Amino acid sequence: MISARLIVDRDFAIADLDRRLFGTFVEHMGRCVYTGIYEPDHPSADEDGFRQDVLDLTRELGPTIVRYPGGNFMSGYNWEDGVGPKDQRPVRLDLAWYSTETNQFGTNEFMRWADKAGVEPMFGVNLGTRGPDEARHFVEYCNHPGGTALSDLRREHGVEKPHDIKFWCLGNEMDGPWQICRKTPQEYGRIALETAKVMRQVDPTITLAACGSSQWDMPTYGEWEHTVLDHCFDEVDFISLHTYFTNRYDSTEEFFGNIEQTDQFIKEIVAVADGVAARKHSRKRIMLSFDEWNVWYKARSIDDLRKPGWPQAPRLIEEVYNFEDALVNGGALIVMMNNCDRVKTACLAQLVNVIGPIMTEPGGAAWRQTIFYPFAQASQFAHGRVLRPVIDSPSYSAKSFAEIPYLCASVVDDETTGQSVIFALNRHLTEEMELRIELRGLGRERQITQALELHHTNMKATNTREAPETVTPGFNHDVRADGETIIARLKPGSWNVIVTQANDRRGQGNGETR
Repeated sequence: MISARLIVDRDFAIADLDRRLFGTFVEHMGRCVYTGIYEPDHPSADEDGFRQDVLDLTRELGPTIVRYPGGNFMSGYNWEDGVGPKDQRPVRLDLAWYSTETNQFGTNEFMRWADKAGVEPMFGVNLGTRGPDEARHFVEYCNHPGGTALSDLRREHGVEKPHDIKFWCLGNEMDGPWQICRKTPQEYGRIALETAKVMRQVDPTITLAACGSSQWDMPTYGEWEHTVLDHCFDEVDFISLHTYFTNRYDSTEEFFGNIEQTDQFIKEIVAVADGVAARKHSRKRIMLSFDEWNVWYKARSIDDLRKPGWPQAPRLIEEVYNFEDALVNGGALIVMMNNCDRVKTACLAQLVNVIGPIMTEPGGAAWRQTIFYPFAQASQFAHGRVLRPVIDSPSYSAKSFAEIPYLCASVVDDETTGQSVIFALNRHLTEEMELRIELRGLGRERQITQALELHHTNMKATNTREAPETVTPGFNHDVRADGETIIARLKPGSWNVIVTQANDRRGQGNGETR
């Protein structure tokens, strides 16, 4: 057994956790929309054609915000194609995914689905084949009350009240050679600036995110963010960052290095953004939108990315997640929570079928993939402020990262309820961990209200249609409270959530605990 120590103090907080950190992503790609969230002929479909089994699982997963309609799809999308009478909507070739788009699902359908799912929408505008004019018209259609051509068109389409969409992305991955109408950083910085200006003129209340690097190892990484923000710094609120974790060495220990790399990625983008602010003598701080992230490395062949003949809703990148994928995603959530002073939104990409935590069969079942559980538990329990963790843990070295502590952890404290939640990942694959957690100043008498673990002896174990509960959470019965201290035994290679309650906390806001 190895030993580790985690210390937090109520007076040392990183920041309040923005609940938009627990977002997901719906793109017109593969089967995410069609036979994913939308399948009118499915036995569970409601009057809008939405799969009720998927809606139920979405609510259980607990996303707070959902990005739409892309993704790469966004860079060739005409939003006008997806509104109005369905029998009058054009069928288009989707150049992003070499598919046929029927446009039977569009803006107003998504907003009805989002309302039923209880999520905030995050929309994007096409800065590939289109630009500022399309973007301002899209905002007018969605957010203006009425009395103009486009707002009245929305009302003619059966949506009387404005959608009031607050969060907008200025394009998608515009640095990528795979992108439709890729831009240089100078080109994109200029169009992002001008697009942001006219969108804000239509609706001054919106929040805007500029595109950052598509990956950490892009040739223009760093330079891209600096140039883009140099242009549009004053008009945007966020810079995006995307990452997909790969197991390039087919080693769980090396795979865990993605977690440390994510932390470094975040801190480097913060440094670049703050460097631009310093040069401009500005106190404004650009926040980070981690609006695409997930494990993705198995379903990467050309057959996974495109099918011949321009098919409708083909099976694309339907990654089958295993247990170690869930551990890496849990570690990524911990890292994002521990950087919540700057990471204010994040979107697990995607929601259904396409590298999704939820899988479906057309006309058939829906089930939870392994990565479903860390996300659902973090979304359920992480409320309040994230406390600054001090971690004392043995570590190991790897090719992917020089030093990897066996313990990866975050503590989120809700001052209004007295609940403090510990999220902990034991990255040792053969040894249990005795973890001593000191919750200083958070109440002298604590009780354990829940102790959950995700563990499996086989790192490659998966959940399938035939065996959907191979990997599921269980209870950790080896956790106890001793005053301000929690002592827990964590299984090798396990994700853990420990929910504690202080019934004796007093003096909120003045630093006192009695």
